[in-house]
Amino acid sequence: MSIKAVFPFIGTLQQYSATKLTQDFIAGLIVSIMVIPQSLAYAMLAGLPPEHGLYASIVPTLVYALLGTSSTMAVGPVAIASIMTASALSNVENLGISYIDGSILLSLMSGFFLFFLGLFRFGFISHFLSHPVVTAFVTASGFIIALSQIKHLFGVELDSNQFFSIGYQLYHSIDQINPKTLLLGLSCLAFLIMSKTLVVPVLKKIGVKDAIAKSVARIAPVLGVVATSFIVYRWHLDTEGVAIVGTIPQGIGEFGIPKWSFEAIKALALPAIFISIIGYIASISVSRTLASKRLEKVAPDQELIALGGSNIAAGLVSAFPISGGFTRSVINYDAGAATAISGIFTAINIALISLFLTSYFYYLPIVMLAATIIVSASSLIDFSILKKTWKFSKKDFYAALLTILFTLSFGVEAGVGTGIVVSILLHLYHTSRPYVAELGLIPNTRHFRNILHFNVETQPSVVCLRFDESFIFSNVNFIEEYIEQLIDKRPEVKHIIIHCGAVNTIDYSGMELLFKINTTLQNANVQFHLSDLKTPLQKQLTQTDFFEEQYGRLYLNLYDGYTALTHKKSYS
Repeated sequence: MSIKAVFPFIGTLQQYSATKLTQDFIAGLIVSIMVIPQSLAYAMLAGLPPEHGLYASIVPTLVYALLGTSSTMAVGPVAIASIMTASALSNVENLGISYIDGSILLSLMSGFFLFFLGLFRFGFISHFLSHPVVTAFVTASGFIIALSQIKHLFGVELDSNQFFSIGYQLYHSIDQINPKTLLLGLSCLAFLIMSKTLVVPVLKKIGVKDAIAKSVARIAPVLGVVATSFIVYRWHLDTEGVAIVGTIPQGIGEFGIPKWSFEAIKALALPAIFISIIGYIASISVSRTLASKRLEKVAPDQELIALGGSNIAAGLVSAFPISGGFTRSVINYDAGAATAISGIFTAINIALISLFLTSYFYYLPIVMLAATIIVSASSLIDFSILKKTWKFSKKDFYAALLTILFTLSFGVEAGVGTGIVVSILLHLYHTSRPYVAELGLIPNTRHFRNILHFNVETQPSVVCLRFDESFIFSNVNFIEEYIEQLIDKRPEVKHIIIHCGAVNTIDYSGMELLFKINTTLQNANVQFHLSDLKTPLQKQLTQTDFFEEQYGRLYLNLYDGYTALTHKKSYS
């Protein structure tokens, strides 16, 4: 592997120019300003002091700029990873370490897991979860994230991240609502929703260009931070029960290794894996989407390494697990980022803010951050996946529904675990019952089609079958039983030809299946033939005794086999 493959940043520098430098600088400046409220909010969502959101947006961003293959991906704190962090650390004090040490340990474990997956080229891990299951999990998580912030809008204390538990506790805390907190929170929420839904169409209607209108809409959270901080400061709302951020320490994170224990590592191992998988799936989806717009490509295995390195860096500077963020990446893309170097400028700007401007966040009300999280989480919710899957695939519908119910009922960890299990079971189910087509010859051609759908020619003594799946452990019993039932019902059959055009893989169980079918058919005085077997699989079977023991023959194509066995004159 070349040095450029390991550090794509080097290749970027070799083709860099003053124009790209200007584009990256402007994009980095815009992103750094716009993601500050989000970074503070997601730290709060993870149950950490707000400054940890800034830490998670500096050094990890630098590392991704060096290792990542996407020109527009922006990594940092994201809603899903933050709520999963909070869920994983809910009982961390019982493990002998502090909450902050637990979040750092979680980030390091997630980082090393991703990094080694990348080294061993496990980029296909994103296929572990089907799209309906991922959408269902994200939808339910978005709902939980939004609901978890209601406590800040109402000014009450809740201690759960589970949907039904949050609702129950909120119902019994109605008498504790702080009216000023609620009024300010609802105002923040209304302002952000209107900024997201009304600003762009209104500005475009009065003649403002689309790009400028979108920029104004995106800067709304920053304006909200300034306005609400001033309101709290001017009318001393912090003395009347409105919670504020307070003092944010200056700095970019304290470098070091957290306190740890074997019990903590054991307890956090599974959550770290779940956070890694979900974070990678989200990141690779965003990076591929944005790359396709520029006709660029991203390398899945290198993205694992880059995301792993970023999480390790996050852990080393007292941050928490991060991944590629959709919002910040889209902002980076729309701002005109030319290369990943825009991330370096973003990190530098956030570092300067963390070093010199944190005192200005003192009066920032918590409800403003909560409203920011609620609006961001609302974009994750897509219950239409249930309607879509119900119409197209009932199995996918039940998988999505089960994932939603488990996530809402038992939390995000149970939800993602359910999603992974359901996705694997769905895959095994599909492969365990392959579609079987009995084929017949279209008259006056060399083409074969399913006898159920076409007017084709067949011979009672010759059966042509096509199994639309590889021969692997999950379907060998189904295939064996199908052939056994066929010869029991149709004693006139003397030849069976299996068309292997759809067979891409034969594992050891599949190889044993072929031997068993050959023996079964031989005992029934039926010859067993193969056709259209791909060269790699033919070489694989050549290493065994199958062709020596085969009762029938191997044909180059189905037409040759059919005409030979039926003594039919070849059509040319």
